[in-house]
Amino acid sequence: MNDEKASLAEKFLQYFQVELATSVEDKQAAFEVRYRVYCDEFRYEPAGRFPDKAEFDEYDERSLHCLIRHRSSGVAAGCVRLVPAAENVEGLLPFEKYCTESIDRAFVQNLKAERSAMAEVSRLAVDGAFRRRSGESATRFGKVGTLDCSEAEQRTFSLIAIAALLACAALANLSGRRDVFAMMEPFLPRLVKSSGILWQQAGKTIEYHGERALYYIKTQSVIDQMVPELKELYGVIYQELSKTYSQQLLNIS
Repeated sequence: MNDEKASLAEKFLQYFQVELATSVEDKQAAFEVRYRVYCDEFRYEPAGRFPDKAEFDEYDERSLHCLIRHRSSGVAAGCVRLVPAAENVEGLLPFEKYCTESIDRAFVQNLKAERSAMAEVSRLAVDGAFRRRSGESATRFGKVGTLDCSEAEQRTFSLIAIAALLACAALANLSGRRDVFAMMEPFLPRLVKSSGILWQQAGKTIEYHGERALYYIKTQSVIDQMVPELKELYGVIYQELSKTYSQQLLNIS
C-alpha cells in the first residue's frame, strides 16, 4: 500500500485490527492490557489484587469488550468495554456506583434517558508499547522499545484510542444504547473534539483514577458529526464488529 495515498482508515487498518472480544482468551488479553496500564504503570488499582496480572471487576461479565490487536506481532495494543445499564441495583453503571459526587443530577434527569438505552464507556487503555514514539513523554493515550515498527506504523499509534471510542460507538449502535456516558480525563474529550466527536460534560471533575469528570454523548451524534476520514474508519469497524456481535446473539438464542 502507498502510505502517502492511503486514507486514515487504510493506514490504521494496515497495522491494527479491531475485534469484539468474546472468547476467554481474548477477554484475558484485554484484562492483561488493563493490568499493565491501570495497575503496573499508573497504579490506579492495587496490583496485589490481581496475582495473575489481569485486571477485572464486577462489570466485566455483562460488558461488551473490544480488543485492538497489532497485526504483525499479534500483541493486544488496546482495549475498551461498553457497560450496559439495567433496571435493577446490579444494573447500575460504574459512574453511578463509584462517582456519584461527579454527577450533575439536573443534566442527567433532563436527558430523560431510558435505562435500557444507557451504557458507559469504561476501561479504555492503550498499552505503553503503543502509546508514544521515541522521545515522547508518557500519557495514558497516545515507547516503542520492544517492537520493531516503522516510522509510518508508529504514526498510527495515536489512533488506537480514537479507534477504541469508535468501536464503542459501533457497539452502542448495535446494542441499541443511544445514551452513552464515560468518566474521562478532560484532555480526551478535547482531543477528539476536532474529529467531530463532541462529548458534553455532565458532572464536576473529581479524583478517580486521576482527575476525571462525567461526560455524555448520543450515539447517533457520534455517527452523524464525525469527520469524513473517521466515518470511513468507523464504517469498517462497525462491519467487523457486527459480524461477531450477530453471531454472538445467534449463539445465545
